[in-house]
Amino acid sequence: MDKEPQVTNKEKEVSQKPLVKVGLTVGDINGIGPEVLIKALKDNRILTDIIPVVYGSNKVVSFYKKQLNLHDFNYQTCKSADEIAPKKINVVNVWQDETEVEPGQSNANGGKYALLSLEAATKDLASGKIDVIVTAPFSKENVAKAGFEFPGHTEYLAEMSGAKEALMILVSGSLRVALVTTHIPVKEISNKLSKELIVQKIEAFEQSLKKDFCLVKPKIAVFGLNPHAGENGKIGEEEQQIIAPAIQQARQNGILAFGPYAADGFFGSNARQQYDGVLAMYHDQGLAAFKALCFEDGVNFTAGLPIVRTSPDHGTAFDIAGKQLADEQSMRSAIYLAVDAYRNRKIYKEITANPLPFSKDEKGRKEQD
Repeated sequence: MDKEPQVTNKEKEVSQKPLVKVGLTVGDINGIGPEVLIKALKDNRILTDIIPVVYGSNKVVSFYKKQLNLHDFNYQTCKSADEIAPKKINVVNVWQDETEVEPGQSNANGGKYALLSLEAATKDLASGKIDVIVTAPFSKENVAKAGFEFPGHTEYLAEMSGAKEALMILVSGSLRVALVTTHIPVKEISNKLSKELIVQKIEAFEQSLKKDFCLVKPKIAVFGLNPHAGENGKIGEEEQQIIAPAIQQARQNGILAFGPYAADGFFGSNARQQYDGVLAMYHDQGLAAFKALCFEDGVNFTAGLPIVRTSPDHGTAFDIAGKQLADEQSMRSAIYLAVDAYRNRKIYKEITANPLPFSKDEKGRKEQD
């Protein structure tokens, strides 16, 4: 007689957790966003942990399903998120247009539908119909043509959620690289930096490492701005005048922040293994090295928001769109990191709450002692 299949402890643990409703934007319909989404969701085992809700069009999903020759990829079409169901891939029809999909073509249509997808998902996230949001890449040029007035997803979601300023963190395993400045011209970086801004970013980074990644007392490495971290003022004074004082202030506030370090030497050695997070001063300083090390499975995590948002660490990749060459691992990692962060926030809230509040009598006795 055949033995019944054994259920592992890990599978039991997953099955006992409430399913997380993950909102997924399609990004630019002519880029690799829809392709990596379908590839990431095609393994039905993902449905034991999440309820995927794709914001886009069944016509777009159908187009890429046929192109990828995935005949067994099944999904249900919904008019709204009110119709989503567990154990299914749910596609919310955000628009009814006869959409012309042109893989590899960068045009205004791609921006128009990417923005409609993002707006619909953000609205449902705000109303609690989904738990987290994972965004596929769009072209900043194309969404701008559709009326998008933000530098990127990060700034848009910060505005929509009422946050003063979000923190971009790129994540791959234990490597977490955050940025003080994001999408600004290089010539403006020095003027943008201030002691107050860097302290704010260090504090936001530490809070995210605790709340989103469940690290009790995280250690943060802070980069300088100039080559060799300024060499004591020989190659710039930002380190001595701004960055080092900010690190000192953070340490006085009880944060384990260290530096400023030279970025090239730091990434070229094993030093990063001694820290839970790295804070870079500008976009390419942190992300060029990160993507060289972890491009395939890197995730863009937006910290400092009341909601959880992740995305793959790549762009629209128009050059390979429609050629079935896109790797879905970064999208899959983004989905699971969003789920982990959502659950970690619940754990953090529970462990930081006072489990035994004083009664009135106990409080009175304590004051008399």
